[in-house]
Amino acid sequence: MKKINLSITGCMGRMGQQIIKSSNKKKEFKIVSLTESKVINKKISGIKLSLNNIGSFKKTDVIIDFTVPKCTLEVLKLATKLKKRIVIGTTGFNKREELLIKKFSKTIPILKAGNMSLGVNLLMYLTEIASKSLGNNFLSKVYEVHHKHKIDYPSGTALMLGKGIADGKNKNLFSMIGKKFLNKQQFPYSKKINFNSIRKGEVIGEHEVSFSSGKEIIKLNHESFDRALYSEGALTAAKWLMKKKAGLYSMRDLLNFK
Repeated sequence: MKKINLSITGCMGRMGQQIIKSSNKKKEFKIVSLTESKVINKKISGIKLSLNNIGSFKKTDVIIDFTVPKCTLEVLKLATKLKKRIVIGTTGFNKREELLIKKFSKTIPILKAGNMSLGVNLLMYLTEIASKSLGNNFLSKVYEVHHKHKIDYPSGTALMLGKGIADGKNKNLFSMIGKKFLNKQQFPYSKKINFNSIRKGEVIGEHEVSFSSGKEIIKLNHESFDRALYSEGALTAAKWLMKKKAGLYSMRDLLNFK
């Protein structure tokens, strides 16, 4: 069986390290390059770290990127030049950056997900169904908890769930985003989608969507216990992307949720 050559960007980060660990356990993958945005004189799994450049990605089949938006867009430019597939787990993109990713996807296959977990993507699907079924009589909000090192808020997963709410109402997420709270004990419902992000300890991830009519509340939630579920999801995405043409895909496409 021919192995899939893999490049991992942001390899010194928490997810980068986890993806290296998970891919070393999978026989179908071979890591050909590990990159960082700054020069680091170090080897991991016998591979010398390099910068994000043409040479780093020349021999790869798929790039897995869990970094920051600025870095991801730099990697996307290189991937497009080399016609390489890319799995994006980076979060925190603004509207302009999202449009740029869509533009790149006309040339190369891109799978982008705010969360690579099967459970979270199922939660998003159920959120969309609930939002559509409950209609405008119910207000909604999204609550999430992550470790203290996470910078962006709301998290990419929280925004995915917000998109599930918006899609259920046939509305654009950006037009539906309400207030963004940080570390609040309580936060209100509104006609838009309010978000509350908690940053504490080493929590891997907790997410909850609530719908309220004023007379009753419906809650959908998910809790992560092991970071490996994200890296394994990213590797599943990389393998799936090998058979795809240029386009912008999501975990929902991979999981075949209708």
